[in-house]
Amino acid sequence: MAVISVLDKSVSELIAAGEVIERPSSVIKELVENSIDAGAKHITVEIKNGGTTFMRITDDGCGMSPEDVPTAFLRHATSKISEKEDLDTILTLGFRGEALASVSAVAKVTVMTKRKEDDFGTMYEIAGETHSELEECGCPDGTTFIVKDLFFNVPARKKFMKRESTEGTAVSQIIQKIAISHPDIAFRLIRDNKQDFHSDGSGSLYSAVYAVYGKDFAHDLMEVNHEENGIKVTGYAVKPLYSKNNRTYQTFFVNTRYVHSKTLSVALESAYENLVMTGRFPACVLFLEMSPDTLDVNIHPAKAEVRFSDEKKVIDAIYFAVKNAMLKAGLIYEFQMPKREWTSPPQPQYEQKPLIPEKPAPEPEQKAIISEPVSTPEPQPKQKQIIPETVKPPEPRQPLPKEDMPFGLPAFLEQAPPPRKWDIPTVASEECIDIDASDDTEEFPDENLPEVSEPVINAPESLPIPRVAETIEEKPLPYPNLKVVGELFANYILAESGETFIIIDKHAAHERVIFERLRKANCKQYQQMLLEPCEILLTLDEFAVMQENAERLDGMGFTFDFTNQPYVRTLSAPVFFAGMNLDEIVQEIAHNLMIGKVNPQSRALDDTLHELACKSAIRANDKNSISELQALADEVCNDENIRHCPHGRPVMFTVSKYNLEKQFRRRV
Repeated sequence: MAVISVLDKSVSELIAAGEVIERPSSVIKELVENSIDAGAKHITVEIKNGGTTFMRITDDGCGMSPEDVPTAFLRHATSKISEKEDLDTILTLGFRGEALASVSAVAKVTVMTKRKEDDFGTMYEIAGETHSELEECGCPDGTTFIVKDLFFNVPARKKFMKRESTEGTAVSQIIQKIAISHPDIAFRLIRDNKQDFHSDGSGSLYSAVYAVYGKDFAHDLMEVNHEENGIKVTGYAVKPLYSKNNRTYQTFFVNTRYVHSKTLSVALESAYENLVMTGRFPACVLFLEMSPDTLDVNIHPAKAEVRFSDEKKVIDAIYFAVKNAMLKAGLIYEFQMPKREWTSPPQPQYEQKPLIPEKPAPEPEQKAIISEPVSTPEPQPKQKQIIPETVKPPEPRQPLPKEDMPFGLPAFLEQAPPPRKWDIPTVASEECIDIDASDDTEEFPDENLPEVSEPVINAPESLPIPRVAETIEEKPLPYPNLKVVGELFANYILAESGETFIIIDKHAAHERVIFERLRKANCKQYQQMLLEPCEILLTLDEFAVMQENAERLDGMGFTFDFTNQPYVRTLSAPVFFAGMNLDEIVQEIAHNLMIGKVNPQSRALDDTLHELACKSAIRANDKNSISELQALADEVCNDENIRHCPHGRPVMFTVSKYNLEKQFRRRV
């Protein structure tokens, strides 16, 4: 056996530095967070060559005393904590005391710092194990770090860095995330002597989001402000119609700390379930404020991840916060009418003369002018244009006869009363807000509206039940005197209400109406006993949460036998799942319950209800009377749950009279 010996300090320092410093953006993150903790209001970051050769971070914070400068570069030297109890109440971004030690172990660092009460500043240089003596210098109040030649003494790590442009982009992204988390601080990023990013530090979160993500992203936001179980959720979330192709735009901050968390992404996407199309993801900028003793920020060397003591409460807080934001926003979209751009008429094209004049041709000899008729060339016969034989267009689809129209449920569900074609009541709901796409900024609805959370059907005490107001005030209809004026292309309902013109996709709208009816029926009426009960092995946590929610699962159409722990026997299931793999469906439900999802039903159940609703809904080119279209329009406009079809497509658009008149130049 080899001899065990203690590593040399220089080796241990490099190993420890490798856990914190991975690339230039890691250095920028650590030093900028130190500037924020120092109370800076203006932070300037300058990099060259992606930060691989030069980084400078300047702030106007409190600065350091000459005696503290050398101590700050020692490992585990910090002013943030002093006792083990302090770890449970951490509110600062940095607390480990490893940032400066790790940076100086793999780069050449120069620091200049000055406090307001000092006459002179202090300069100190350190690179690895070599360091200079303290020197007095002239510098402004605050601290400036200059970091050069990252990984100069670790060539193995240096060769793994990416291209300079990629490293510079990573620095820009981390600065933008920090700028959003602290809108009261003005950030400036200078990249290769050019300003790459700037925030004004006005304190407005919306302005910070606008500066980072741009006008289009900021225009599509809903304001989020909700508190649940002692967790406050604020920020912005994107409307479902403007979802993104990936999760890049999902930005979460916990106590102003930017974190990566799969738990938070799951909670966000649960709130958007059945509202976004397949392959699309919601975007957000959300802040969670919670007691520091309910989370652990000390599980990752770079503090990029956190662990929650009760994930279920966090998921519920985000879910209901986003749902309430959707109710306030209304999710009714203004039809996008691009502004017409007037262009000047094209200028005549003049033949460009060469710069070098051509040699003039010799003049022809002068001859007597004889009056002769001028011969004109005979016109050439025009060539006959050959027109290719056109393809015969397909005949339009004829509407199905009424006796064959798939309005009802499939034959195997005839025992349950199918939704009638036009049994649509008029339901009053909260006021919907029209979104004017012509404006550059968005006005959010009144924050004083009561928060209404999505109801949970048959929810036992183990699952959250949203708070409902004791007295429900009767509110006016969002679209009073709604009148259907016609139908376009045998698929789009045209209606008007006051000074608003409304366009409704009748198939998507009717599909969502039926889908909501099937979900509210809770599927118990479609429950069917299994001839051969299937037995499924679950984890102990999954088994316990399934047993706790047995009553709710029975309402969803499932009956289980829990006598043989940790095996669960499925005794009955909804008839929708005939021929499907029940093992996977039950495991998915158990997993959703374990992670605390408010809607634990499996995706297979939603997909089945989607299919039933799609087959039962009216289709394009179906002939419908005005009274039928009027009933559907009343249902859609007055029910805030009907804003997207189950596949995520929008159901309706609105056009204000003002914007319509602007298109016709009746208004300037």
